Amino acid sequence: MYDIIIIGAGTAGQAAYKEAIKHTSNILIVNHGPWDTTCARVGCMPSKVLISVANQLHDAQSLEQIGITTHLHLDSKKIMLHVQNLRNKFTQAALKDVARWDSAHKISGQAHFIDVQTIEINQQRYQARSFILAVGSTPSFDQQWKQELGQKLITSDEVFELEQLPQSIAVIGSGVIALELAQALQRLGVKTTIFARSRKVGTLTSPLLQKMAQELLSQEIDIKFEVLPTQVRNSKDGVQIVYQEHGQEHNLVADYLLVATGRRTLLNTLRLENIDAQFTDLKNLPVHPETKQLAHYPIFIVGDAHTKTPIQHEAAHEGRSAVLNCLNLKQIKNIRNLTPIGIVFCEPEMAIVGLSFKQLESDKIPFVTGYVSYAQQGRAQVLGKNYGALEVYIHAESRKILGAELLMTSAEHLAHLLCWMITEDLTLDHLLAKPFYHPTLEEGLRTALKHARRQLNAIQ
Repeated sequence: MYDIIIIGAGTAGQAAYKEAIKHTSNILIVNHGPWDTTCARVGCMPSKVLISVANQLHDAQSLEQIGITTHLHLDSKKIMLHVQNLRNKFTQAALKDVARWDSAHKISGQAHFIDVQTIEINQQRYQARSFILAVGSTPSFDQQWKQELGQKLITSDEVFELEQLPQSIAVIGSGVIALELAQALQRLGVKTTIFARSRKVGTLTSPLLQKMAQELLSQEIDIKFEVLPTQVRNSKDGVQIVYQEHGQEHNLVADYLLVATGRRTLLNTLRLENIDAQFTDLKNLPVHPETKQLAHYPIFIVGDAHTKTPIQHEAAHEGRSAVLNCLNLKQIKNIRNLTPIGIVFCEPEMAIVGLSFKQLESDKIPFVTGYVSYAQQGRAQVLGKNYGALEVYIHAESRKILGAELLMTSAEHLAHLLCWMITEDLTLDHLLAKPFYHPTLEEGLRTALKHARRQLNAIQ
């Protein structure tokens, strides 16, 4: 009997194995499919390569505004080859790492539970005292659409396999993945149309920033808010999409339909009902939100398999921490203890750090909002990226930073600084005593903090 069996070798599973081997060699890791990560193969990394190429082209096309004349030629085959070559480099690094693991610890195959201590892989049974389930997720889409469209319906798993960029594409969804890919494709010359179920784009919950994001992105991408296709058909010209807008029926033809409406867990492959008959309802599994333990069983579900925040660093953290709980079942600890940070790599970038505006409002926490617009901010004007804004949320009594929402260029960097500030329980006054170099985007944060301080001083 093994001390731990890890099912799934993505980011969370690999992190779990690396931690487990420090404590015991009596472990097994099982994986179905490639032994790399979603992040490296079809997620974070290839998408950021495509986005980077798109943004470089977009910036080059804007050079005439500052007196530089250029001649640009876009070779979409070379672009996709560049994306794939760099993606392969990232996946090979992950595979090279896995190749160094003891072969006795690894099994390729589809696992499923026989009972709470037993799994079956390739018609052989294995037992363990505890399990870490890190099976990940897969894009969700309408199966009927797939049957109708075949290879013309793609997800984020397939988009990076295209040999060349299409002439046009329709994107279903306005969340993180949909927005990042849609803007990148639009900037690379692909006529892109987004169909959005709601009026929300990305992740921002601040009404002011959300409205600003909708307006900014609509200037660049054709976003059909609160409109979804009523029918999709396969035609000789591509994908024919029928939709209703302003009370009238419209038709749109695109080379591909990219569905980016979320991902579904792969826990359905594990036959969890063999542990407990109630576990057939995967959407309502009794997984503890802090410890990630499945009911009272010695089973922990980590990473994308069961989460509202499918983020790489959180998956790795959960994988490592779950190992310690597996080895100390009598003293199970909370493992979701990182300060939240989420980034959308569109332009302007979006980020939420700590508590969001919506969370603060719903929990009725007393706070003030420090605000700065980047429309006239000095460094943003110099960069030619003077748009968006930042909100920082300060506790009305302790003056500690509770959270922030950002819509600005290079938000990823300020978001990290704010995340670390929140982790250290710093107050507004601590931060305003720090140096802010001139001219930088960070000076905007000082402006927002001063705005919050004026409100707090008026209250107190």
